[in-house]
Amino acid sequence: MTVVSRTVRAIPHRPASDTWAFIIDLLAPSAGAARSELQSVRGTACALIAEEIMTDASIVVYGSGPRVRIYCLFNEDALEGDRASESALSFVPTEEDWKLSFPCPQDDLQWVQKALKAKSSRITARDKDASVEDGDSDNRADSSLTIDKEAFLRL
Repeated sequence: MTVVSRTVRAIPHRPASDTWAFIIDLLAPSAGAARSELQSVRGTACALIAEEIMTDASIVVYGSGPRVRIYCLFNEDALEGDRASESALSFVPTEEDWKLSFPCPQDDLQWVQKALKAKSSRITARDKDASVEDGDSDNRADSSLTIDKEAFLRL
């Protein structure tokens, strides 16, 4: 599976609402259904950004293309911006079939999942220590693929 990551400068460089707007611009740069769906969860997304969870755990966008991981920088790291990687993606991860998973503190997981479910079937939350299962992605390996080892090792 191909994975692309971006690291976005957040609080205090940008307020949580501007950080989420920047992330939306990365994931859905043009007007459309995906952009509207991402904007519909703005309040919940901003609350999660304000929790500063996305330093070690990432927002994950997956589906028909490469998996996208988005991390955030906070405090001095956000102000300095040395580790930021905010360039536009070379593809639109929300163009075809896609899903987005937010990392979330265990204490908030129940209300966050409920809030997201009310707005979207594509956008979910997971415990910040859990990974997004490969089985949820269309990028999983094809189990029917075999390698001819003899042909591979021939000189």
